[in-house]
Amino acid sequence: MRTPLGTSPFVGPQRREMSTLMDDKKSATMPLQVTSNISFFDRMASAASKFASRAWFFAMCVTLVVVWFPSIAIIRNIDTWQLVINTATTIITFLLVALFQNSESRANDAVQQKLNAVATALLDIMQHLGDNLGPDDQTMRKAREELADSIGVERRESS
Repeated sequence: MRTPLGTSPFVGPQRREMSTLMDDKKSATMPLQVTSNISFFDRMASAASKFASRAWFFAMCVTLVVVWFPSIAIIRNIDTWQLVINTATTIITFLLVALFQNSESRANDAVQQKLNAVATALLDIMQHLGDNLGPDDQTMRKAREELADSIGVERRESS
């Protein structure tokens, strides 16, 4: 089956399987399919990631500890004094971990989509070259099959 260069993202049986997976996911699989529609939570996670990655955020955290430390004179009860900092840091850590995980997952998905796009383009080039070399080139045919099998493997193997 010969297809024009750059028109088919998948070759052979993988084409049907991957199209089904893409339709089921309803998400962009190629960089050109990515839209600028980002959910409120994703925008908030990105903003929190930018906010917490700055040096002044670290300075605020150090300031929090510096202000908390002498507050023993006001609170007087050591258990309450420790509970204040433990509760504050636990809440902040819990929320930031959830937001950072979202940002990291989206970044990983974007990188994987770019890798799939590169692999798809390479597969199209290999198919074009393979068609010009003829059906006797077993090395090229095997390399094309392996590359075609690897495209989208993250969706097939993820739980």
